[in-house]
Amino acid sequence: MSTTIASRRWKGLALIAAAQFMVIMDTSIIGVALPKMQADLGFSQENLSWVFNAYVVAFGGLLLLGGRLSDLLGARRVFTSGWLVLLAGSVVAGVAATPAVELAGRAVQGAGAALIAPSALTLLMMTFGSNPKELTKALALYGAAAPAGGTAGVFLGGVITEYLSWPWVFYLNVPIAVLVFVLTPAFLPAGGARSGSVDVLGALTVTGGLGAAVYAVVRAPEVGWSSVSTWVALGVAAALLVAFVLVQVSRRDPLVRLGILRTPNLGAANLAQLLLGGAWIPMWFFLNLYLQQVLGYSAFPSGAALLPMTALIMLGMIALAPRAMAAFGPKAMVVTGMLLLAAGLGWLSLVRPDGAFWVDVLPASLVAALGMSLAFIPSLGTAISSARPEEGGLASGIVNVSYQVGSALGLAAMTAIAAGAGAGQLGDVRALTDGFSAAFVGAAVIALVGAVAAAVTLRTPAPADQSAPEPAHA
Repeated sequence: MSTTIASRRWKGLALIAAAQFMVIMDTSIIGVALPKMQADLGFSQENLSWVFNAYVVAFGGLLLLGGRLSDLLGARRVFTSGWLVLLAGSVVAGVAATPAVELAGRAVQGAGAALIAPSALTLLMMTFGSNPKELTKALALYGAAAPAGGTAGVFLGGVITEYLSWPWVFYLNVPIAVLVFVLTPAFLPAGGARSGSVDVLGALTVTGGLGAAVYAVVRAPEVGWSSVSTWVALGVAAALLVAFVLVQVSRRDPLVRLGILRTPNLGAANLAQLLLGGAWIPMWFFLNLYLQQVLGYSAFPSGAALLPMTALIMLGMIALAPRAMAAFGPKAMVVTGMLLLAAGLGWLSLVRPDGAFWVDVLPASLVAALGMSLAFIPSLGTAISSARPEEGGLASGIVNVSYQVGSALGLAAMTAIAAGAGAGQLGDVRALTDGFSAAFVGAAVIALVGAVAAAVTLRTPAPADQSAPEPAHA
């Protein structure tokens, strides 16, 4: 392979990693800005998590559609379209003056991310899938872009909120989206379109079902778990998700070929990603609130306080996880990572009302970060390499759905637990701490369940295949 072609491939990876960076940054950048957004727009404490969930529900609910469109229309075309949608949503979220407009903008951002994420993974597999060693390296760099985006979001969110104003956390997306849109044709393969129909009904039912489920769990602490409205919302969610399955079974060209879930290790790896998101995102969300609402950090120090954790995640994903996976295999790494994440979250549950960063936050967050870095890459690589090449977009969409749905439902459930334990009482530092502690305990349980599930369901590959995930062949 010529030096020019090799250079172009790695520059293309930089754009793909930028996509992962931005998608995750848009989930995290609002964290530090939430208190000021709450004051300016009038969100209640219970409904504040919807600034996050509006993005994640749209993102998770439409990812399968994004993966399907990537397979049908060509990954690069869907990739660039997603950036335009993300740009539009960012502008709406930035100019919002009411909670409704803000949530609408966040949902449009999520829809754009749902086009970007699966097509980015498909482009990565198209570019590096023929070389297992390069694929492992590319996946490690792609995976490291997620915590980098998470940290940049928290840090930049702090800087912007402290020295500019919270709308600029959204306007930041605009120049980056324009730059990626311009550079994509020069460095990423076009990918061929193929015949097939788009299952719009399937996309609507799965998105509506996920949204109704999150809505029910978020509102339950306010209206009661036994209230009619809670059970109606849960019933609507169940009905829509059942309808989604029935639609997939009956369609000639479904959004999801359900048979793909029988692929060895694909379902198990996606379950690991779902539980990983369900444990990790609540930790990030409530750790931000603990730093600001209990320890009294302003926006900038709060963002800076999470830099050590993210630096460790990036180091672990790039330098440690690929070597450990080659030596011990993906199953051992996922189980070990989940156990470490559970241990870190359990440690965080010991936070005190009069705590200190060096004692209550830093050590526990580093243990959790190490666990995340060990579990994420092996489960991601196993999930996307298990499908046939022509279903790369679908597999990418499914694994992104798993992580984002886990994130949304995990955060919704932990928000309910935190509110029930006292986190809804703004100004009462002890009650807030009790609520955040309960959320950390709940997230630790999710991580522990993930470790057990991975130990039971993941298959150990043959020794010759453990060095790197290889794309499946038809």
